[in-house]
Amino acid sequence: MKERNHAFDLLCGICIVRMVTLHIMTMCGKNEESWWVEIMYWSYFFMSFFFFKAGYFNKGVQGETWPYLKDRVRRLLVPWATCGLLGNAVYFAFLPRMLARYHKPIEPLSWDHLWETSSHYGNNPTWFLLSFFAAYMVAHLLEKVPRLHWLVATFPFIGVWLWQMGNPLWLNLNNVFMGVFFFYVGRLWSWLMAHAGRRTMLGVSLLLLAAFVTCNILWHGNYSMSNNTFRGNPWAGLVGVSLALTGIAGCLLALRVPRIPIINYIGEHSMVFFLLHYPMLYAYKFAHLSFGRSIYHHLDEVFVLIPIIFGLCAWLVPYFESVPWLSGRYVKPHSETAKHAVT
Repeated sequence: MKERNHAFDLLCGICIVRMVTLHIMTMCGKNEESWWVEIMYWSYFFMSFFFFKAGYFNKGVQGETWPYLKDRVRRLLVPWATCGLLGNAVYFAFLPRMLARYHKPIEPLSWDHLWETSSHYGNNPTWFLLSFFAAYMVAHLLEKVPRLHWLVATFPFIGVWLWQMGNPLWLNLNNVFMGVFFFYVGRLWSWLMAHAGRRTMLGVSLLLLAAFVTCNILWHGNYSMSNNTFRGNPWAGLVGVSLALTGIAGCLLALRVPRIPIINYIGEHSMVFFLLHYPMLYAYKFAHLSFGRSIYHHLDEVFVLIPIIFGLCAWLVPYFESVPWLSGRYVKPHSETAKHAVT
């Protein structure tokens, strides 16, 4: 088995911890706490890291289109559908009880949800898998035509323009252009890390990290990958994401950080935590609501849910990953390279 990259597993783990905690804080109505807003102020870039990481480890996305498409479908679209149905099962299992007690759904149901968003009722984070799939395919098609990948330089402008137009693309795929852009930033960073010395890249990365801190204080912008939205100056947000991703990743790679057991374990199995935590949160929330008790504005529930969610996900890791149509972990032929790895 190929040795894992501890730096990127660490970053994946931090991203998952941030995301799961954010969803817990939101469901408990505590996401506007001043200390939590400050954390979000400095960590808005983490969701874009998965696209950056994909580009870093995919030295190329060339090859025959049909086999590549089948591989991406199995590893991304199949879990998108099956884990989406898992979320639906939780949501709609509690719906009759919600209607009987509150006479309306807790969240509005609408048919346009089918074509406007790529997420599922009961498992909103599934949006990522469809956007990830689309970004992979766009990158693959760009590589089919020589020099066409330089079009990626225009993608940040397209992403901002789509946001200004109200993000009109179906299935919420407006974020794909930014995803492909960060994918190629990752590829560029991989090339630089391979061709420049470790000490040189450490110095460059520290400068980029310092630039991010300065930029975030003096010229702040916030980019939300899930729905391609910006707060503050959009260009400041995009510059900030690029500086943070390259600076932090470069420092950790150059320093050759060791494996940090708990965080790295979460990063190594990020797909499990990513796809299972939200249905668990919904089940917990709806179970309380079924008996007329809300977890909203209850900080104590945050401290109850964090160990429950992370503990259950960790326990389910071997079972979930043993089912390919849930986890996307299909056994690869020995001749297949590691460049198509998802997690």
